[in-house]
Amino acid sequence: MNKEYIKHNLQEGLKQLNEIINELDSNFEYGSGDYLVDMTHLYHHINTAWNARYSTYEQSEKCSENDFLKWRAFPNDIEMSN
Repeated sequence: MNKEYIKHNLQEGLKQLNEIINELDSNFEYGSGDYLVDMTHLYHHINTAWNARYSTYEQSEKCSENDFLKWRAFPNDIEMSN
């Protein structure tokens, strides 16, 4: 596993999550559009942490456009259970 890349994306996701929580607490003007943009950013990092977990160091450093789009997509190998 590419632990450094996983960790980087989880740390970025955590920062984004904290920003969302702070905005919800402190910004009365924070609306659906802001929330959509922020959640998209959060999902990008969480999805990338999962989808790129087996990428090589070189792949994660280069991150081609194809990899970027593939890695940020919602995982198709996780089944959500109830």
